[in-house]
Amino acid sequence: MSSVYNDTQGSTAYGVDETVKKAVNVSDAAQMENNFITLMVAQIKNQDPTDPVDSSEFLNQFSAMSQVKSLENMASMTQSNLVLLDNLQTLTAAGLVGQEVNVTSDAVELADEPVRGVINLEHAAGALSLVLTDSRGVSHEISLGSQEPGKVRFELDAGQLGLTPGAYKLAVKSDSGEYPSAELAGKVKQVRVSTEGPVLEIAGIGSVPFYNITEFGPTPVAGLL
Repeated sequence: MSSVYNDTQGSTAYGVDETVKKAVNVSDAAQMENNFITLMVAQIKNQDPTDPVDSSEFLNQFSAMSQVKSLENMASMTQSNLVLLDNLQTLTAAGLVGQEVNVTSDAVELADEPVRGVINLEHAAGALSLVLTDSRGVSHEISLGSQEPGKVRFELDAGQLGLTPGAYKLAVKSDSGEYPSAELAGKVKQVRVSTEGPVLEIAGIGSVPFYNITEFGPTPVAGLL
């Protein structure tokens, strides 16, 4: 079953009507339009009969008011579209619960189950390695050997590597001068809705923003480590 949590305070940011009202105060806009019409009527009633106001001035005033109204409608429509996109993103993220995704991450949580990942190389590397740094600042370098350009898949197994289960910082080291990032694969356990968008809780990785997803679907087993 999908799990979606909302950690926003007060009313959720995903109600179209409420968000639009915050962006554009409809009551104030309506009041401004009423005031404009009242002032225009008063201007017509109190004009000098011997020197009436040019009708083009009334048209210019009305045109200005119409432009303000159009801008108000555009702002309302734009805000509605943004809220709709947020809702679609949340629904998409919720549908990923239980699915495997690849995400860009500079941290990994090693436990009983191995963590798979991939490195995208643009240039060949004579010596490629992963550097894991534990909470005490101790680094552990894992050699991946020489690699050709393309996808380099790897698997991190705490038991086989002789590492203590826990959280590690993750970095990729290459002698080519390239600074590639690592993409880790894991199953989405739950989705948390925050003010900055959906945040995925991924097994073996932790909390990751939705926009950090790089690939959907299971990652092939590397068999390198």
